[in-house]
Amino acid sequence: MPCAAQGRPESGEQWTERYRGAVMNTFGDPQRVLVRGEGSTVWDVDGNHYLDLLAGIAVNALGHAHPAVVQAVTEQLGTLGHVSNFFTTEPQVRLAERLAALLDPGSDEGADVPVRTFFANSGTEANEAAFKATRRTGRTTVVVAEGSFHGRSMGALALTSKAAYREPFEPLPGDVRWVPYGDADALTAAVDDTVAAVLLEPIQGEAGVVVPPEGYLARARAITREHGALLWIDEVQTGVGRTGAWFAFQESGVVLDLVTLAKGLGGGFPVGACIGIGDAATLLGPGNHGTTFGGNPVACAAALAVLDTIESDGLLAQATTRGDQLASALAAHPRVAEVTGRGLMLGVVLTDPRAADVQKAALDAGLVLNAPTPDRLRIVPPLVLTEAEAAHATTTLSAVISEVLA
Repeated sequence: MPCAAQGRPESGEQWTERYRGAVMNTFGDPQRVLVRGEGSTVWDVDGNHYLDLLAGIAVNALGHAHPAVVQAVTEQLGTLGHVSNFFTTEPQVRLAERLAALLDPGSDEGADVPVRTFFANSGTEANEAAFKATRRTGRTTVVVAEGSFHGRSMGALALTSKAAYREPFEPLPGDVRWVPYGDADALTAAVDDTVAAVLLEPIQGEAGVVVPPEGYLARARAITREHGALLWIDEVQTGVGRTGAWFAFQESGVVLDLVTLAKGLGGGFPVGACIGIGDAATLLGPGNHGTTFGGNPVACAAALAVLDTIESDGLLAQATTRGDQLASALAAHPRVAEVTGRGLMLGVVLTDPRAADVQKAALDAGLVLNAPTPDRLRIVPPLVLTEAEAAHATTTLSAVISEVLA
């Protein structure tokens, strides 16, 4: 259970009241007022502590206040903090080269396949860049899966499925065709020679960690190649080790045209990336797109520290081990119908659609997670989650589920 602190001058309730008067109400009231974090634990202004199984929605790959990220950001900001896009810096070039190596698209008849990155500040901006790149094919139609989430800017929102997000802002840009996620036959029927791109998540996060059937991405690759369309994979949530691989699509063995990244890439520092592979690497040319902060050397230094630490600390394997530990323990609960996902990206499907009640009770019990759908909990903790923390999480969450769904 959370433990209370004494003598703080302003309580969470007081800060929340000030929030209501000062911040636009786009999110509703904050659930807690957080003041610090360390590893997989965060503290609120009232002195309560929580095991963070959400990691800022899959952002804090190395947890909170990781020394490698703190050092990288501090050193870079103390050296060269921002240069605009009239110039480049060593961290920007090194990060682009590193991402190209991690994607490892192989070679085309002995020649290296070109890989080029456009840096942005977030996932929605990365998807916005990719959306614009699809227009440079001369086609306008994008085929997108139902249940998808690709961002809140107007372009990315046009490619996002949830009606509650979209409808207040329609008409939205783009010629979009919707298909059921995971249905390769529906994809075959939707794609023709007018389609610019097919956009898919390798695992849908906002939909509640939904995994497509085996072979789905390979079928999508074959279909898009047949019609000369791009295959664009949104790895904003799944990328950077979240599922136990650098990128979730790599399990399929396919070579893509466009990949978008963000969330875990900066370990809490805002950075996104739109990566073009092969011919897609040169779709956007000078003047086609831009950003003031994208490729900022501090953000790139943070991302390099994240990638270095994941590699040096063996966090890809740890994500798989900890994920299996969490999944096997929670799947044994009689009120859990199924646990979906891979690595440390899990969806806990409840037998009753009371995920919001479970999430609220779990927070009161000291666990941070969320309920993206009425019957699903989403668990995306830091990749540094320890065995003991995972055991505590499953014991506590199981007790909460039993109490709420009794």
